[in-house]
Amino acid sequence: MLQRKLYQYLLDWKNNKHKVALCISGARQVGKTTLVRYFAKNNYSVFVELNFALHPEQKLIFEDDLSVSSIISKLSSYCGKELVKGNTLIFLDEIQDCPNARLAIKTLVEDGKYDYIESGSLLGVRTKEVPSLPVGFEEHVTMYPLDLEEYAIALGVDKSIIDRLEKHFIERTPVDKVLHRSFCKIFNSYLVVGGMPAAVSSYLEDSDIAKVVNIQKNILEQYRMDITKYAYTGKDKIHDIFDALPSELEAKNRRFVLTNLNKNARLNRYENSFVWLSDAGVALPCYNVNACTFPLKLNEKRSVFKLFLSDTGLLCATCQGNVQFEILTGDIGINLGGILENVIAQQLKVNGYSLYYYDSLKRGEVDFLLEDDRQVIPLEIKSGKDYKKHNALNNVLKEKEWNLNKAYVLCSGNVETEGNVVYLPWYMVMFLKKKQLTDKSNAENSKFKLDLSELFAYQDKLKQEDVDKE
Repeated sequence: MLQRKLYQYLLDWKNNKHKVALCISGARQVGKTTLVRYFAKNNYSVFVELNFALHPEQKLIFEDDLSVSSIISKLSSYCGKELVKGNTLIFLDEIQDCPNARLAIKTLVEDGKYDYIESGSLLGVRTKEVPSLPVGFEEHVTMYPLDLEEYAIALGVDKSIIDRLEKHFIERTPVDKVLHRSFCKIFNSYLVVGGMPAAVSSYLEDSDIAKVVNIQKNILEQYRMDITKYAYTGKDKIHDIFDALPSELEAKNRRFVLTNLNKNARLNRYENSFVWLSDAGVALPCYNVNACTFPLKLNEKRSVFKLFLSDTGLLCATCQGNVQFEILTGDIGINLGGILENVIAQQLKVNGYSLYYYDSLKRGEVDFLLEDDRQVIPLEIKSGKDYKKHNALNNVLKEKEWNLNKAYVLCSGNVETEGNVVYLPWYMVMFLKKKQLTDKSNAENSKFKLDLSELFAYQDKLKQEDVDKE
């Protein structure tokens, strides 16, 4: 079983006394079902799994009467198990194929006897089929392919080594040569293998890249089949966009250009197709902004964007020629810049960042903009050895009204700081994590107690005046 960070999230959810149903979304083949089964095995005495895509007859459990007693009666009868109060996990997999099951979640959660996890690959694209979403009775979390840290641990790297690397990142000190060379190799292999569990497991078994690529191509074909099966409108447009992703990422500025698909293409005709791929977890949009100021959302230009594939290994599998060999032998030149940018986008998304970039004729293009603690941090990715040449980055840092205090350059070199620019090895992208209010280090800053003592004193004064009048 591959170690996944989301396992701890599931444990925290289980231990929450006021938990609701947990809804896990994510693209196909990222490991949702495997993780839930493993979690159930270690934490519950009774586990019931329904898969509405593989077993359509299970939808009958949620036909007609949706009362708790009716559903539980049909469920226990179907699975032939006695459900134990407080120690039973009911897993509703591919729930997008059974809208009534999603509808029933509210009453099942209110009943409080059992725990529920929902999962689906196309939840985002099929929400309209649910008569009434159980708002307030679902906790949502997205599962992605294995990130770089999970991949390294799967290869046998001890967590203490990851912690050592993170210390170098925090202290801005160069990494030992042996450790640096080793993680450069790990990073290169991650570009090729990616984070789809089936591909990672295959690589761990016999290191056969040809087998890995075949697995990746099969997953890509499943995505294409999903488009045909589940996209009710615009199937051809979605297919066109999906198939064009690799070539668009190798374009000069990586920007997705609709006229490359069709010279008469207009965004308003294709917008739903982009949204479909994003909601299905297949693609990661990265929007252009017209200013590097907080909040970036207010400066977003929805009509100008880059589109990345959700897994860098899948992207490599779509490329012509033997790019896998080039990457594994350390030849990551400018021709592979699109793949390099894709893996950074993938990791930043997993680490909690919304994806933005800056591009203007006056200042040039900055690959990504990170938003943390009300600050914007420019991030450049360099594939060549001349990584200290970054005119666009220099231009935005000079813009006084934007007040940008630091910037990152991800490159082939080691950790180094020059002025307000921090140079980091590509693999250190795994430590660029968006601060969350739930982090212990940030918890105190999230507390704000409203001081109404003056108002309460005023209230008491008025009450006393009323008493005196009487």
